[in-house]
Amino acid sequence: MAFREVNSKVVEATVLPGQRLFSQRGAMLAYKGEVSFTPNIQGGQGGVMSMIGRRLANEATPLMTVEGLGTVLFGHGGHHVHVISLTGDTLYVEADRLLAFDGTLQQGTMFLGSQGGVMGMVRGQVTGQGLFTTTLKGHGAVAVMAHGGVFEVPITPQRAVHVDPQAYVAHHGDVRNKLSTALGWRDMVGRGSGEAFQLELSGSGSVYVQASEEKL
Repeated sequence: MAFREVNSKVVEATVLPGQRLFSQRGAMLAYKGEVSFTPNIQGGQGGVMSMIGRRLANEATPLMTVEGLGTVLFGHGGHHVHVISLTGDTLYVEADRLLAFDGTLQQGTMFLGSQGGVMGMVRGQVTGQGLFTTTLKGHGAVAVMAHGGVFEVPITPQRAVHVDPQAYVAHHGDVRNKLSTALGWRDMVGRGSGEAFQLELSGSGSVYVQASEEKL
């Protein structure tokens, strides 16, 4: 399955026989060819247990299965779209950030506390993103949505990356995350409210950040 960025807010997917992709319901803008769209009730590639896990985690963003032969244009809410290619690794991304992804990718749900300990749970409470996140693993492409465009920041063992939690979109690689406080940081640098928090990511991989602190 191939995704092509038509512009900053629209992607085109090539659909071939014997292949399928998943997208947010209502994200189809236009299509050409013999393409079918059906509501997905099995929770994507992860099956029924994956669906149950995401519902318990409040990560059950409605999906539709796309199959056939043709091309489909996807976009949603005028949000900026960014395509991420996976080569066997795992992408951690909030469910509502997903626009479309290859059906070959294994979908699941992860409890943030298992990656970031107690601070991982705190991050969910502070950002309003919940205590769980969606995972996509394997070889394929994922189209994610964001405000103001997305840029990729490499994470290396030599230097951790600090991100405004409201600007965080996704990450992949062998990465650990934790939430730390920095007095005055959000007032001076970020545009959020309340206490100052930074999301610290360390290890080897990449984090995808949007050019805004706005939620979808």
